[in-house]
Amino acid sequence: MPTATPTLMPDIANQTRAQTEGTLDWVGMSNIEMPLVVGAAQEPERPVSAHVDAFVNLTDPKAKGIHMSRLYLLLEDLSNNDVLSHHSLSKLLHDFIDSHDGLADQAYVKFSFDYHLRRKSLISKKQGWKAYPVTVTGRYDNGKLNLELGVEVPYSSTCPCSAALARQLIQEAFANQFGTDSEVDAEMVHRWLGTTQGIVATPHSQRSIAQVNVIMGEGVSELPIIGLIDAIEDALKTPVQAAVKREDEQEFARLNGQNLMFCEDAARRLQHALNLQKQFSDFWIRVNHYESLHAHDAVSITTKGVPGGFKA
Repeated sequence: MPTATPTLMPDIANQTRAQTEGTLDWVGMSNIEMPLVVGAAQEPERPVSAHVDAFVNLTDPKAKGIHMSRLYLLLEDLSNNDVLSHHSLSKLLHDFIDSHDGLADQAYVKFSFDYHLRRKSLISKKQGWKAYPVTVTGRYDNGKLNLELGVEVPYSSTCPCSAALARQLIQEAFANQFGTDSEVDAEMVHRWLGTTQGIVATPHSQRSIAQVNVIMGEGVSELPIIGLIDAIEDALKTPVQAAVKREDEQEFARLNGQNLMFCEDAARRLQHALNLQKQFSDFWIRVNHYESLHAHDAVSITTKGVPGGFKA
């Protein structure tokens, strides 16, 4: 039986020209679902489920389009045969451009995933999983490589204003209870402070989120995800907990009471902490306090202030 001659399939991207000529800033794909292995400093390599955006520019005004399948296959190769790291991210961006010789000279990729860490509670040291949203972004533009790491860290923020107002009410309640006594019995005061009449008011606190993006320097090899998360939690002092016992909850209450924070305070704490991290050449910080008193949020944004760097 004779062999059928293969049918030559049309290649619209190569065989036709643009209907309307013009260059394009970015063309590509977003929200690609893909498993990856992440190489993070201080932790073993671990698999994650990521969503990926991949783009190149289009410099030829007459070209019909880019070759999206080439971008996807390069991502597939990373997924199956490599680990997401500073080196592999740099190589991927260069491969994006090489695969579009004559069509592109800029490349962009963004990986978004949850990074799970086992975290110990404050006193009992019980362990539980916490998921931190992470983004790893790479951009190659005009011969310059820019690699960015972003994390979101939840924490608790207690309002200094409401704390002061609560203390005033407690003072007034104390004066009403003991103010006319010439001598105050310490044991009686101790018992009274353990009642709802003694602590007549408490300050309001709320779950808050610190969003931090940093530019990774050339000396970075493995992604400093854990180091960045630790620096944020150490600065804020009140990260949300996973597994807790009563002693952990009590210590959490103490930490909140000793770390009263407006959103401005939280942003300045993080600003100071990241200025000490020399491996990051630039940073952008946004703290979001999801108010329990108001129906709106309190927000503060700051940057390192590098010329030409992040903008607030």
